Amino acid sequence: MTEAEAAAGAFGARIVRLIDARENEVFEVSGDFGRAVLRLHRAGYQWGASIRSELWWCAALSGAGLNVPAPLTLPDGGTVLRLGPGRFASAVSWVEGVPLGEAGVPLPGRAPEQAERHHALGKLLARLHAATDALVLPDWFARPRWDLAGLLGEEPNWGRFWEHPALTPAEAATAARARDALLGVLPCGGPIGLIHADVLRENVLVNGRSLTLIDFDDSGFGWRPYDLGTVLSQNLAEPALPEIAAALAEGYAGLRPLDPALLPAFTLMRCCASVGWAMTRRPPGDPLHARHIARMLRLARSLLDGRAPW
Repeated sequence: MTEAEAAAGAFGARIVRLIDARENEVFEVSGDFGRAVLRLHRAGYQWGASIRSELWWCAALSGAGLNVPAPLTLPDGGTVLRLGPGRFASAVSWVEGVPLGEAGVPLPGRAPEQAERHHALGKLLARLHAATDALVLPDWFARPRWDLAGLLGEEPNWGRFWEHPALTPAEAATAARARDALLGVLPCGGPIGLIHADVLRENVLVNGRSLTLIDFDDSGFGWRPYDLGTVLSQNLAEPALPEIAAALAEGYAGLRPLDPALLPAFTLMRCCASVGWAMTRRPPGDPLHARHIARMLRLARSLLDGRAPW
């Protein structure tokens, strides 16, 4: 019996298929409860307490009526299965829908449809943040921090992006200047609270007119505009970027305070973090490095020169 089969059995399920194996190993499973998603967590990234905290948050959000997957429980009532040293598994309910889009591929639909969906996504993120602020977190709750240290400190969560070996000296200088500029913007982002921290197209499922957020693996404590900046980081090459950005901000600001002028800076923060992510996870020749670096530098130069990014 494989590790995945044993983990599925512990949740009263059987493996149907492998969905993804880039970060966590993700499987579709089925049982008396129907369909679900089993995750075998990558060793060394999250730990038992942080996974338990993520699942507690998802359960609380689901209970508050938010469109997020709810955790499955083990026979003992727990939600995290320990597989071995530093190795854990968890399972969440199945969500119907198709991804909002795919990284590096033009968004489907015409500009009005794209704007409408991002308006709805802005509303969903505002509802998520509002529901989170109404929660009382358990004393044991622990998640990573996407704060000054986690994004721009000397040892960011995803790596020292300004030292990526593929950067030329001039490009590294631009990245360092951008980092210095962003350090002055972060405190303007409002209070820190729980954020999804990875609102990529692949993590937003569309089912008719309904949107669902999935994959809270990177969630933690950070500035709320970072969630919106992450959305926009994948849309910088879209012809309808101005309409998308305006719709996203309007959807959010209809429910919660937001200064839209902050969004370019928080978008750049995510672009910088993505450069660090690729540096620590992809082999040197992977074309993703060049794409992430080009995106970061293009946006950084716009903001440093005082030009509107969209």
